[in-house]
Parts: sequence; C-alpha cells; structure tokens
Amino acid sequence: MKRSLLPAFLCLGLSACQPASDAPICERTPDMPPGLKMEHYRGPTPACVPNAAMLDVPGLQALQRKEKPILIDVWAILLRRETGFPSVWLPNEEHDSLPGAVWLPNVGYGKLEPDIETYLQHNLQHLTGGDKSKPLVFFCVADCWMSWNTAQRVREYGYTKVYWYKDGTDGWAEAGLPLSKANPVPLE
Repeated sequence: MKRSLLPAFLCLGLSACQPASDAPICERTPDMPPGLKMEHYRGPTPACVPNAAMLDVPGLQALQRKEKPILIDVWAILLRRETGFPSVWLPNEEHDSLPGAVWLPNVGYGKLEPDIETYLQHNLQHLTGGDKSKPLVFFCVADCWMSWNTAQRVREYGYTKVYWYKDGTDGWAEAGLPLSKANPVPLE
C-alpha cells in the first residue's frame, strides 16, 4: 500500500520543520487529540506531531549521515496490566525493526504505568548520556499513534531534537530497505 509522502516532502523545504528548543514544529490541528492519544492506537495518524520534526525515508537517511540520531522503536508488546498481565516481556521476544534501533516497547500509550514511565526516562538518560539535545527519532509501524504520543512526551521531558518517522518499519520496508531483528530493552 502506497502512503502519501506529500506532508513529509513539504516539511523538508520549510525551516519551521527543523527541531528547535524554542519553537513548536507544527501546530495542533482539528484531526489531532487535544493531548496524547488515549485509546485506539492503530489507525490513520495526522500529518505531523506537535513539537517534533517529520521525517520521511530520505530525510531519515540524511539525518543518519549527518547527526547519528538514536532510533527508538516503540512497537508495543501486548502484555499489559489492563489485560491481566504484568508489564514485563519475555527476553526472547523480537520483531523486525530499523537497523540499529533500540526497542522500548509499551512507552507510547497515552497513560503510562509508573514503572513504564521510569523505564522510558531511564533509557532516554542512558541512550543520550544525559544530553537532551541528542537527536531522537521515534517510530513504530505506519498508522500507529504510539510514536506520535512518545514524541510529544519526550519533548515534555525537555529533549530538544525530537523527530517522528511516521511511516516506521512499514515505510522502510516499502522503500526496499532492510529490516533487522530487534529485542526489547528489558524492564527491570
């Protein structure tokens, strides 16, 4: 299935699409929830995410050559407290992700359990070495609100170079680029 790349290409030419610590990247539009998306996480997503820059495949590849961003896959593992399971995952769990990505599952829900929020914050601190200006790219699969939520959440934590790769692993594969197996960072 071919996705529209028009919003991403438009963003590439606009200086407002570059992440900055003092200016929003896109305005909230009527098709966006007033805050984080709280349910139904699979479905069409807006063209952009407030306070993060959009990336398409060429944009992500250029960023990788220029700044060596940290790629963070937020694909969820369906073991959640609300469904009667503890918020832990099996160490041999794996899925296809972008090469070099770190998989932090279950951090994209609208409301996070305290242990999952601590897990996210601890891993961000570790991955960036405490440098909140380190470029971070959040993704999932196409039509997934999890990365949209996480990009906003991480901006609220004070990280200044936050990118959203909207088409995620689906867009990467559609571009003919290889995926690699990823294992989730353990929840301790």
